[in-house]
Amino acid sequence: MATAPYGFRLLVGAATFAVEETIKLPKTILMYPMTLASQAAHIVMRFQQNIAELVIKGDSTLEQIFPPKDEQPEWATFDEDLGDGSEGDGEPSALGIDASDSERRSEGRFALYTAPDPSVDSPTQPVNRGKKPAAKAVAAPEVADELDYESLTLAQLRARLQTLDVDELEALLAYEEATKARAPFQTLLANRITRATAK
Repeated sequence: MATAPYGFRLLVGAATFAVEETIKLPKTILMYPMTLASQAAHIVMRFQQNIAELVIKGDSTLEQIFPPKDEQPEWATFDEDLGDGSEGDGEPSALGIDASDSERRSEGRFALYTAPDPSVDSPTQPVNRGKKPAAKAVAAPEVADELDYESLTLAQLRARLQTLDVDELEALLAYEEATKARAPFQTLLANRITRATAK
């Protein structure tokens, strides 16, 4: 077969290309938004990287011009700064923690996991230094003896509340109010009574 003229071959090739691209057009149209989105994300990420690199260079330049001062803020306290760790009443503490601070930590959220300490004054009761505290002669209800209520932490009490009826809960609440009057225990018992009576 004789070779066709160059111009004719060019026209046939262009027509073939147009037909092939027309067949691919639906897939290309569907992929075009994703291609644009990925290119835009790439441009944004590259821009952010360039900015971060410029900021890092600026920081290093500023550190060379103005070297950082090796100063410790007033509020920063480290173990080695405390010396022998003696504070307050002269008794040394391993980490320099004041005894009143440790008493404060035994209340609130930490009271969930610590057994009540009868030697520590409750924050809800006045401190009675030098005098014998007035002994409250309140008989413990039967349910308190069964649960060993005096040694329960708040979390242990919460786990046992499901098995108690309203009368037992009210007896425990009255006993708590008459003796130690610990706010977390009172709140827990009162909320449980409210839920039990609402059923």
